[in-house]
Amino acid sequence: MQLSERIEALAAAQRPQYGDADRALFAEFRAALSRGTVRAAERLADGTWRVNAWVKRGILLGFRMGALVDMSPPHSPLRFFDKDTYPTRATTLAEGVRIVPGGSSIRDGAYVAPGVVCMPPMYVNVGAYVDEGTMIDSHALVGSCAQIGKRVHLSAAAQVGGVLEPVGALPVVVEDDVLVGGGCGIYEGAVVRARAVLAPGTILTAATPVHDLVRERVYRRDGERPLEIPAGAVVVPGSRTANGAAAGRWGISLYTPVIIKYRDATTDAATLLEEHLR
Repeated sequence: MQLSERIEALAAAQRPQYGDADRALFAEFRAALSRGTVRAAERLADGTWRVNAWVKRGILLGFRMGALVDMSPPHSPLRFFDKDTYPTRATTLAEGVRIVPGGSSIRDGAYVAPGVVCMPPMYVNVGAYVDEGTMIDSHALVGSCAQIGKRVHLSAAAQVGGVLEPVGALPVVVEDDVLVGGGCGIYEGAVVRARAVLAPGTILTAATPVHDLVRERVYRRDGERPLEIPAGAVVVPGSRTANGAAAGRWGISLYTPVIIKYRDATTDAATLLEEHLR
């Protein structure tokens, strides 16, 4: 049986206790996640993203079968207690991941490619996939199952939500060469296409419409179709007038992301510093 079939069978069993063979199977699955040979979502040839629900079921299985243990470092006043199925990822120098000293953590079961730069403190959760040349800046989060492309910059305090449940829901996707500004938040399965730029403070959620001033369109999540930011779009925080008589009297506006332009030579010149930082 393939790994996917074995994980599906074990996840469906709903056992009250798990034996050594079960834990060995989960360890095999977790190692495949860490190598990037299996992932929670993948891009198809037509550019759409497909959820691998069995992978998300396998991740949830790990939480179910795990026992709470003391993971505190020896001779340290810091105390950590977590499931024994999800220790921190054992990263070696040979992997080519640059982890700057200062309190960062990568959970086992996350893939972090060669050339990734991790500035302290940052965190990468289980099931995440972070591709080559990406920078994860200070206080940035890559959530469970989030898919991050090549040469992405997640600036300081950027929050990339994951979407582990429901298992059929697409996780957050940030494609190649995207610049995510400081304090941005990308949540609820939003897809940010290649080379887009999110200005500092931009928040993307399933419920927030994005107004494109260039193409005169409004982008929203539509049923199973996620909110998508078009390739090369430059998005800034904006506002729109709230509906209703009271909103008019009180001058109330609501937050909305706004696409003000598409990436051009001027934008590219402004982001050249990224190459030097890497």
